[in-house]
Amino acid sequence: MPLYHDVLIIGSGPIGATFARKLVQDGRSVCMLEAGAYQSERAGANLRNAAYYQRNSYKFGQLVASHILTPSVPTNNAATPSLDPIAFKLNTSDYKGYIQNNQNPDQDPLNLEGAAVTYAVGGMGTHWYCCTPRHHPTMEMSDIISGEEWSSLYDEAEKLLLTNRDSFQNSVRNTIVKEQLQVEFSELQGDARPQNIPFAGYRLKDNPDFMHRTGSDDIFGPLLDDSECKSRFTLKAQHLVEKLVLTSDGDKIDFAVVRDLQKDKLIRMHANQFVVTAGAILTPQILFNSGIRPKALGHYLSEQPVTYTQVVMKQSLIDSVETDQRFAASAKAHHEKYPQDPLPFKFSDPDPQLYIPVSEGRPWHSQVNTAYGAAQSHIDNRIVADFSWFGIMTPRAENYVTFSESVKDSLGMPQPTFNVTLTDEDKELSHAMMKDMIRAATAIGGFMPDSLPQFMPLGNALHVTGTIRMGKEDDGTSVVDEYSRVGGIDNLCLGGNGVITTATASNPTLTSVALAIRSAKKIGERLTDYEGTV
Repeated sequence: MPLYHDVLIIGSGPIGATFARKLVQDGRSVCMLEAGAYQSERAGANLRNAAYYQRNSYKFGQLVASHILTPSVPTNNAATPSLDPIAFKLNTSDYKGYIQNNQNPDQDPLNLEGAAVTYAVGGMGTHWYCCTPRHHPTMEMSDIISGEEWSSLYDEAEKLLLTNRDSFQNSVRNTIVKEQLQVEFSELQGDARPQNIPFAGYRLKDNPDFMHRTGSDDIFGPLLDDSECKSRFTLKAQHLVEKLVLTSDGDKIDFAVVRDLQKDKLIRMHANQFVVTAGAILTPQILFNSGIRPKALGHYLSEQPVTYTQVVMKQSLIDSVETDQRFAASAKAHHEKYPQDPLPFKFSDPDPQLYIPVSEGRPWHSQVNTAYGAAQSHIDNRIVADFSWFGIMTPRAENYVTFSESVKDSLGMPQPTFNVTLTDEDKELSHAMMKDMIRAATAIGGFMPDSLPQFMPLGNALHVTGTIRMGKEDDGTSVVDEYSRVGGIDNLCLGGNGVITTATASNPTLTSVALAIRSAKKIGERLTDYEGTV
C-alpha cells in the first residue's frame, strides 16, 4: 500500500471523523492514523450502545474510567514501611521520583488533576456523553465567525451528529423532573428554561426502548459503508505520529514520522495536507515534538470547573406518577406485570436527560441525567439522578501545558506538565454555581450519603480548550487562523476543542465539529491531488 495520500489525519475521534468524511466525500484520498486500538467491531462505535450498558448505566461509568488515561501523574516519594528491606529504595537526593506510566516529577499534585486522554479508534467518541448544545451567542460564541455563519455551521454539525431533542420526551422520569425544575426555576423563561438536552443519537424504530448514541462510526458513515468512499479511506490503528517534518523552506509539512506500535517500526508517510485532531493535550504535544512551537502553543488553556452530586428522587415526586393522568395507566400496567416492583414506571423508562442552558447572568451549564456514578446497591438506579454543573474559566496566557525535552510519557512522547489556576472571579462564579446546583438538587430529592455536593478535580469535565486556539491575526496569541491553519505552514490544519478561543461552560463537541466542517471546506477548495515523491 502506498504511504502517501491527499490528506493525512491524525486522530480518529469525532473531529477527525468529521474532517475525513467531508474530504473523502469531496473526492480526496484520506489516511487516518490512530495511536489506540479498535474497541468495537465497527470503527469508533459508542460503547454505550451495548445492550448491557443500556440497562446498567452506572456500570458504563466504570468502563469509561478504564478507558481514559491521566496524562501527567505527580510522583509520590513517600516511603513504603512494609517493603522488604532488600528491595530497591529510591534515592530521593538523586531522583525526584519514578517516571514510568506518565509519572511526572515536575507536576504539582493539585493542578488539572482530573485531566485525561483516550487512545482508541473513535477517541472520546467511544464513550462521550452525547450532549450537543450550541454555545451561547454572547457569552460563549467566538465573534471570529459571524452569527449567520455559526447558525449554518451548527445546522450542519447537528445533522452530522444526529442531534435531536425528543429522544427522551416519552420518559416518565424525564417529564416529572423537568417540570419540577421548571417550577423551581420559574424566573428562567424561553430558551433559558430547564429543558430536554440536545442529544446526539436516536431511538431504534423496531425497539424504541433502545437508545443509539452517536459515535465516531456514525460520523464516518459512508466511509465505512459506501464502496466508493471506502476505496478512498484508510484507517490505521496503533500508529503513533511522533512528529511532523517540515520541508527545507519551512512553510509546509513534508512527511510524518509514524511508529507502528505493534511492530515497533518507524514509517514515513507523505501527503499534500496534514490535519491533527488528537485532542487539546496531545495535539500540542505532537507540534512541540515536531519543533513547531508558536508562542501561544499550550497557552490560554481553559477548563470547566465542575460541581457534582447524586440525588434520590423525593417520595412525593414518585407518588405523583400514579395520580398523574398522563402516567396512571402505564403505572398500573407495570404494577400488574411486576407486582413486586415498588416503582411506578417500567424498567425501560428512558433516563432523564435534561439541562439548564447558559444564559445572561447565569454563566454555567447544568445537566441532570441518569446516574453514571456507582449508586448504592440497595437503591434502585431508576430513582437516582446525577447533577453536574459546568462553569467558566477565564482564558489566560498564564494557564498552560508545557512539554518536557527529557521526560517521556508512556508512549515515548514529551511528558506534559500543567500549570493552571482560577482567577478570583472564576472562584466566585464556581461558588455561586455550587449554590445553584444545591438549589436544583434539593428541589428534586435528597442527597446520596456517599455522593454529597462536591467540587470535582479540575480537568474532570474533559473539556480542555484554548491550547491551539484560533485567531484572525498572527499576533502571538493564537496558533491557527480562522480556518484552523497553523500560521506560516501552508498545509497543516488543527481541529478539536483546543481550537476554541472563548471561555465556555457548555459541552464543546458540537462547536468543534462545526469548526472542523468549516476548515474541511477550505481545505477542499485549496487542495490538489498528491504531487510529491517518496
